[in-house]
Amino acid sequence: MHNLIALHTRLLQLEDIFLVGFLVLTIVLASLQILLRNFFDTGIIWGDSFLRIAVLWIGMLGAMYASRDDRHISIDIGMRFLSAHIKPYVQALVFIFTAVICTIVFWYGLQLVLLELEDGQYGFARIPVWLCESIIPFAFMVIAIRYFVAAILALLNEP
Repeated sequence: MHNLIALHTRLLQLEDIFLVGFLVLTIVLASLQILLRNFFDTGIIWGDSFLRIAVLWIGMLGAMYASRDDRHISIDIGMRFLSAHIKPYVQALVFIFTAVICTIVFWYGLQLVLLELEDGQYGFARIPVWLCESIIPFAFMVIAIRYFVAAILALLNEP
C-alpha cells in the first residue's frame, strides 16, 4: 500500500512538472517571438505552431490538475440542500456521469489521434500531429479514472 501511495505521489509530481514546464516554456517562447519580431523582423519558424499546441497541453494538464480534488467548474446549487444521507449517492451519480462523459471524449480523442497517425502530418519542427494531440485522450482517460474512483469513494462515504 505504501508503494502505491508513493507511486501516486510521484505521478502527481510529474503532472505538476509537465504543467509548469509547458507554462514556463510557453511564456518564454511567446516573449521571445515578440522580441524577435519587434526588434529583429524575424521569429522562430515553428514558434507559433508550438504555442498553439502548448496551449492545448496546458489546458488539458490544467483540467487533469483540477480533477484531482474535484476543483473543476461545477454547478452544485442543490447539493447543499440535500440531507447527509442522500448527498453521497447524488455526488456519486454526478461523478459517474462526469466519468462517462470523459470516457466518451477519451474514445473519440483516441480515434482522432489514430486518424492523425495514419495521415502522417507534422505539427511543428518535424513533430507528428498525432503526438501533439495525444494529450487529449490521455487527459480525458486520467480524468475519467479519477471520477470513477471519486464515485466509489463517495459511495463509501470517504472524504
